[in-house]
Amino acid sequence: MSGQHDEGHTIAGWAGCATATAGAAVTGAGICVWSPGIPLGIGVMAVAVLVTWVLHLSGWGKPPGPRPTDQRRLTVRDRSALKGHADCVSCRLAGRRPAPAPVSDPVVSAPSGDNVAVSTGS
Repeated sequence: MSGQHDEGHTIAGWAGCATATAGAAVTGAGICVWSPGIPLGIGVMAVAVLVTWVLHLSGWGKPPGPRPTDQRRLTVRDRSALKGHADCVSCRLAGRRPAPAPVSDPVVSAPSGDNVAVSTGS
């Protein structure tokens, strides 16, 4: 694993993965020996998505991309989650959008003199 990324090393990532693994095991048991396990396992996997999403939004996930080294520990909570992360689908689904960075207007200079072309529309 690269030293630049720490994808999934969060409480939300581990909890979601563990819940989804349990759902897959129950679904597998349903396929092999216990037929009610199929819909039950699929339901558990749907709960895994919700568990991961809720934990991410409460700060136990992380924004996309690399984090500074001092914020990579599993027990470090992301305080920026309440405002939303840029380019984060989970935050957008929750209606959290960070304030866009101010964009400065480009300076446009108008041409001067007799070299100005004028369109008459015909």
